[in-house]
Amino acid sequence: MSAVLALDGVVLARGGSRVLDGADLRLERGERLALVGANGAGKTTLLRALVGLEKPTAGRVVAFGRPCADEPDFRTVRRRVGLLFQDPDDQLFCPTVQEDVAFGPLNLGETPKAAFATARATLDRLGLDHLAERITHRLSGGEKRLVALAGLLAMAPEVLLLDEPTNALDDANRARMLDLLAGLDATMLIVSHDRPALERLATRAVVLQGGRLEPAIIHRHPCPTPALHIHGLDDDHRHELETAARRA
Repeated sequence: MSAVLALDGVVLARGGSRVLDGADLRLERGERLALVGANGAGKTTLLRALVGLEKPTAGRVVAFGRPCADEPDFRTVRRRVGLLFQDPDDQLFCPTVQEDVAFGPLNLGETPKAAFATARATLDRLGLDHLAERITHRLSGGEKRLVALAGLLAMAPEVLLLDEPTNALDDANRARMLDLLAGLDATMLIVSHDRPALERLATRAVVLQGGRLEPAIIHRHPCPTPALHIHGLDDDHRHELETAARRA
């Protein structure tokens, strides 16, 4: 596998403190990488750095094999990488749903007719065609999040960066979101505190702590009903895994 996105020793400071402190990351083509960590650890900052919305003070960002240093570099990257913001209100800005979903294809050079056809086809594929004429600011929170995802998918990105994709969704919309994501053939980096969602979607996990990324593992605890769990590889978790292995 070849890395589609990478961080090499990235340092990013805010307010005098380092949010990322020599962070290294490789997102391989075809994988779904879970990024976990405490609130305020810098997970959203890391996603934003990957698409040039935050500028490192040291280290480098590499996308599709090429180092990215300035806005023209990242403008190209953002044609191939879609970032789903944690708050959909930061992502939806056109009057109607179909206009919002068509915005990306228009920006990529499609004619208005083709862009609106792409938008309607994307909404239809996601089962959201009934929302096409709705006013975006009148949607429910769950509907907004799904429409924001539709806006990304209309641009056919190779990579999805997902910031808390199931946050604040009710059961029905959460299930729909997970079904949509599970059915996509795309490389993903998923930030979430929703452990069951990560257990369903992720193929690998890393934890961000102290400004650096460390490997985490997804494993099943031995119990009558096996369940996946994600842990960082600290001493407590190593001991837990060794104990579980002896008991298995």
